[in-house]
Amino acid sequence: MVPISLRMKAIADMVPAGYSVADIGCDHGFVAIYLVTQKNSPRAIAMDINEGPLIRAAEHIKQYDLDNVISTRLSDGAVKLGDHEVDCAIIAGMGGKLTIKILDESIDKFKHMKCFVLSPHSDIPAVREYLSSYGFLIEDEDMVFDEGNYYMIMRCKNAQAVTDEAAGTDCTLDDAQIAFGPKLIEKKHPVLKEYLGLEYEKTKDILDMLQDTIKNAKDNKREALDKRIDDVNRRLSLIKNTIENM
Repeated sequence: MVPISLRMKAIADMVPAGYSVADIGCDHGFVAIYLVTQKNSPRAIAMDINEGPLIRAAEHIKQYDLDNVISTRLSDGAVKLGDHEVDCAIIAGMGGKLTIKILDESIDKFKHMKCFVLSPHSDIPAVREYLSSYGFLIEDEDMVFDEGNYYMIMRCKNAQAVTDEAAGTDCTLDDAQIAFGPKLIEKKHPVLKEYLGLEYEKTKDILDMLQDTIKNAKDNKREALDKRIDDVNRRLSLIKNTIENM
């Protein structure tokens, strides 16, 4: 049994069976090991910008006697990945801004992959906006609650690679889809429902606090507070409408 968390398993399970994979930011290498042993990936590359994680990954790969099908590679993002070298890449366990940077620096490589899997820990709407603006289709999403945190996972591909007969080739996303995920909303995903319920209550508490604060605020603070209240009201409305539509 490969020792991976619920989050890591959900990420790995988003990769189609039989695809060769590059795990960018591989940490301990267990995702690549799981993919080869459980998802029939013919080969995998465990990649990281730091030597430490690659040393740990190499030790684990050797432990599972997979040296012949899983290699390690020092690389800043996907820079050292060859064109058309793998079917799929994984970028997980890092912030949204870094995720976008990695995509942007090697965008042609990602456009020619069959798919790639993302699981950013922050700035997720910004990642979805980036994907939409550069013609990438979010073809599937999952969401899990693991060790006290919510994690979102998405599988993406170049929309031009999707056949005309396939539904959903339009990459345009509305505000709710950017904020919470088009496929998660479409699936009425139970973990998203749970997350939205908590977000609604948290956002409502913030709004109540701001409305109390503005009552006694000095004139030079009121404009900024009014803007903040407007922003929170818009988010509260977006959450409420998304819940109602699920």
